Amino acid sequence: MPFRARNIIVSGIVVACATLTGISVASADDPPQSPGGSTPPAAVEDYSYPGADRILTEKGIKLKKGDGRILLADCDRAAQQIRVLTVEDTSANRAGTYCFRAIGKSGRLTLELPRVFAVEAADHPVRADLTANGQTTSVNVPQGGWESVGEGIPGGARSVLVELRVTG
Repeated sequence: MPFRARNIIVSGIVVACATLTGISVASADDPPQSPGGSTPPAAVEDYSYPGADRILTEKGIKLKKGDGRILLADCDRAAQQIRVLTVEDTSANRAGTYCFRAIGKSGRLTLELPRVFAVEAADHPVRADLTANGQTTSVNVPQGGWESVGEGIPGGARSVLVELRVTG
């Protein structure tokens, strides 16, 4: 008996036995079924900053979402970093300076960092969005430059940094 014919007969016997005993048999052509017939949840990237709760507790900065191209980093004067200067507040674990590493020519990070008074760009120009008194303002910081913002400007309001973008 040819090999293919034997496989068909054996397969038929297995299906018949399974049917008689109430066991379901799936063929290789059937799509896999999830338990209970429900569809598994879709994996959706929400771009939340990894470890954000721990960072808020330890470092006093609320990192929300980003594209992974602007990362909080340890400050190093020798490194090319974005530096954000704030009014230090030990009761909130807020440091006076926060540093970020830009990976690539574009990037985005949403955050909440109160009492920011200056932003410094290194090897990439940066746009910083700040809120104060219900108004949002954007400040462009050229590559290698820095800008006073919020209360760093004479008469400026206390501001919260809400977004950083690497723009080139």
